[in-house]
Amino acid sequence: MTIAVILGGKGHDVVTIDADASVGDAVRLLADRRIGAVPVMEGGAVAGVFSERDVIRHLATDGASLLERRVCDVMTAPVETIASGEPVLGALSVMTHRRIRHLPVVDGDSLVGIVSIGDLVKHRIDRIEAEASAMRDYIRS
Repeated sequence: MTIAVILGGKGHDVVTIDADASVGDAVRLLADRRIGAVPVMEGGAVAGVFSERDVIRHLATDGASLLERRVCDVMTAPVETIASGEPVLGALSVMTHRRIRHLPVVDGDSLVGIVSIGDLVKHRIDRIEAEASAMRDYIRS
């Protein structure tokens, strides 16, 4: 199963933010959209990911002045991405080893989606439940 299948189910819409936006604007975006991370765009390409973790890490050192800084100054970069044709297990492996929860999906130079660890785990659980149900049906027949 590939990342494209996940995106087919959840959609390709991605909320992004410009690298020069303020951290305050990015925090409002995360809160308004009820999301945990957003890809940061610079020159039409994904330059990094801004997440709740970035806010907490920098808030501890910068205090409230963090909200006035630029997103590109506090985002996680370089960004780890994955292609839509890659297997789900490969994405889970990258996320586990890099200790990240959000992975932008890039085909060529274009951002085509984003997957979270929750998206991938949900997909795996749904697949396991479907296989278990098929086994039960097979045993009963």
